[in-house]
Amino acid sequence: MARWVFFSFHYERDIWRASQVKNSWITKPDRRAEGFYSSDWENLKKQGEEAIKRWINGQLQGTSVTVVLIGAETSTRKWVDYEIEQSRKRKNGLFGVYIHNLKDQNQKTDTKGINPFDLWYTEINGEKVYFSNLYPTYDWVNDDGYNNFADWVEKAAEKAGK
Repeated sequence: MARWVFFSFHYERDIWRASQVKNSWITKPDRRAEGFYSSDWENLKKQGEEAIKRWINGQLQGTSVTVVLIGAETSTRKWVDYEIEQSRKRKNGLFGVYIHNLKDQNQKTDTKGINPFDLWYTEINGEKVYFSNLYPTYDWVNDDGYNNFADWVEKAAEKAGK
């Protein structure tokens, strides 16, 4: 089954790595993880915060899964927080993928960033439960994302009931 996936990531620092993940499905015969969105982020930023929120909310429409691509500074990004929050409101499946081991346009890897799910929590039966206990994370390189990504998407969608 085709899934529409929204990618959340630190645009300025990680667009090169994120593009590798987002485009990996093109060469796969089983293209279950279709429908990747991208943006003209630089032009969007000039339009202000409300325009960014409208764009994010519009891009989330019709998606069943949100993937947080975790780079060195992803956990510090305001818009990544907003995308996680909105994805939860939509009841999207969620998971994270560390991308620091992917090479950028200069053939360099990066430092491993903090899992943004470690910074978010909810209350379940009066107990604080961090999102990192609710949503899995994978490493694109070490967990063979190229061959496993579609399965990760499907698992997240099924867990969310989508």
